[in-house]
Amino acid sequence: MGKSNNFTLNLFRNSMAKLPVLMYHDVAPSTSEGLVISVIRLEEQLKWLSENKYRSWHFSELKNLSTFPGTNNVVITFDDAYVSFKDLAVPLLQKYDLKATLFVPMGYLGKTDEWYSGKVDIMNAQQLHSLEPDTVELGYHSFQHGKYNELTPEEIAADTQRALEVVKQHQLPLSPALAYPYGKFPRDKESYTKFVEYLKQQRFIYGLRIGNRLNKFPFPDAFKIQRLDIKGEYGLEKFRRKIKYGKLL
Repeated sequence: MGKSNNFTLNLFRNSMAKLPVLMYHDVAPSTSEGLVISVIRLEEQLKWLSENKYRSWHFSELKNLSTFPGTNNVVITFDDAYVSFKDLAVPLLQKYDLKATLFVPMGYLGKTDEWYSGKVDIMNAQQLHSLEPDTVELGYHSFQHGKYNELTPEEIAADTQRALEVVKQHQLPLSPALAYPYGKFPRDKESYTKFVEYLKQQRFIYGLRIGNRLNKFPFPDAFKIQRLDIKGEYGLEKFRRKIKYGKLL
């Protein structure tokens, strides 16, 4: 590739929009630490996004989008489909006219987070259907909530098929987005290539890791979308810095 082509490519990359993708988990009335954020702190953050005219997006909307109509854009995600999301987060999203993607571990509908504490309730299919689709988009979070980098291709395929069966059984309207449990995915080039090929065969379009950095949009690699891990102990200033700069030093 010649110098002029390199210059054009670099110019294009520098002009690509920055897209923060936020990652939340459980919401609680007062506790705010680690993977649990309090209602007060969550509202503070969503209010800030609204006041600063951030437009939120669902992944199903991004697939037909080449550029953003404005400068402040965000994707808000919640993992694990906790009942607290429906009870505490959804009213705040609607209050501030924001939308979110909820990633559902299909093997635990109506159960608890058995891969973690075993104490937090997960929504059932009826509760998932009750969510307003204009506000909440559903996405995949595997079946068993296992780490993809520790599973064989055959185990990944079996887990995915079980998740797809649950979706079909309950007629859940899911987007083509998959959040990797723990943010883990096969890292070596050959394994990653086969992993992505399989996901594409299953009609997935997006794969989400963690990474804690801002994304460029359009995504250079739609199966390595990075998310910003929003900890419960973050104050508004740290939240604002993470939205702007990504990974905090």
